[in-house]
Amino acid sequence: MSQPLDVLTASLLHAAKTAGADAADAKAVRATSISVDVRGGTLEQAERSEGVDIGLRVFVGQRAATVSASDISERTVEEMAVRAVAMAREAPEDPYAGLAAPDQLARSWDLDALELYDDTAEPSPDALQQDASEAEAAALSVKGVEQVQSASAGYGAQDVHIAMTNGFEGGYKRTDRGLSCVAIAGTGTGMERDYDGDGRIFQSDLRSAREIGESAGTRALARLDARKPPTGNYPVLFDERIASSLIGHLLGAINGSAIARGASFLRDAMGEAVLPDHLSLIEDPHRPRTSGSRPFDAEGLPTAKRVLVEGGVLQGWTLDLANARKLGLASTGNAARGTSSGPSPTNWNVALTQGTHSREDLIRDMGTGLLVTSMIGSTINPNTGDYSRGAAGLWVENGEVTHAINECTIAGNLRDMLRQIVPANDARTHLSRVVPSLLVPGMTLAGA
Repeated sequence: MSQPLDVLTASLLHAAKTAGADAADAKAVRATSISVDVRGGTLEQAERSEGVDIGLRVFVGQRAATVSASDISERTVEEMAVRAVAMAREAPEDPYAGLAAPDQLARSWDLDALELYDDTAEPSPDALQQDASEAEAAALSVKGVEQVQSASAGYGAQDVHIAMTNGFEGGYKRTDRGLSCVAIAGTGTGMERDYDGDGRIFQSDLRSAREIGESAGTRALARLDARKPPTGNYPVLFDERIASSLIGHLLGAINGSAIARGASFLRDAMGEAVLPDHLSLIEDPHRPRTSGSRPFDAEGLPTAKRVLVEGGVLQGWTLDLANARKLGLASTGNAARGTSSGPSPTNWNVALTQGTHSREDLIRDMGTGLLVTSMIGSTINPNTGDYSRGAAGLWVENGEVTHAINECTIAGNLRDMLRQIVPANDARTHLSRVVPSLLVPGMTLAGA
């Protein structure tokens, strides 16, 4: 029988202390994943993986090192600890390295309230294949769809446990269930593709395979007969599926790691307006059934709901312990880590204030411009916020969608773009990033 994860992390800490570490933390993850791909009505690929990964971070004074393994034998644990301590002794000193003080640690949490784990039976490969087949068939039922590039279904389960020599110990389980479909419409050089998919913690929440397949097919059809847009300054509406990327740039710019390095276009923006005055951005790591929820962070600190932007004004950075110490601040409980790396600041669930108008209302009111439904490539300067990306989507003329657009570039400056965004009311509230379609009133388009 495999070792319980709490026993395994305790063994790692004991080995680290025996090897000469002053302090240490350990993470163990037991994971199972299944994925099935269907093509042409037949099974194309099926994979299943199971395993345990372990990671150990040790401190020798102000020097640190991290090692990891997928072998959990007693010999491997002992060798990991010896190797990690030897590495730490050769590492440069870091005045900001170290575990949390005992009074900073999370003491209690309610895992049941977070609903991170679906205890229904793991789906069989046949059930996953049936879902993928139904999605493929639904996409092919859309007139004009010539083929399906891929239809995939998957399931995963994780058991995570963390322990530290400062006294912290905690763990949790999580599951995920996904289904996706990529449809292709048209023929020859006129082929276009698009996708739809869904991912949930609870299998019962997953959208139907038929809905996902039909949506992928319909979206692929809408991209046929694409043209290049005219070059000029036009309003650009970011579809809800990709609008979260704009907020992602904001989150990256307020990440403590970027701030500590001075590599952010918002490095001097604390207390300044970064969004329109009526918009706020809230982080909530305790939303039930949401992938970004956490009972505690990777350094054992409690997670908590906090305001990132209030009334358009930037309220705080996203910090782990090391970057907080560099900036002379307190950690915000946002440390994340894998088994093979140390902690770094990461945002949990975030939600942007939704607007009062639908996406269709914004299309009607924007006049002439571009509705962006997909993007490719990225040229973004994190220091200045200069933004340039390849885009495709639908052209809007006099408030109505007229034809598909491809092979164009949209450009602007993120500081200006974010300050002007107009949100729709179509955000999907089950996502970790709840962001609706976003209209930027003026961007540079380079096309024909």
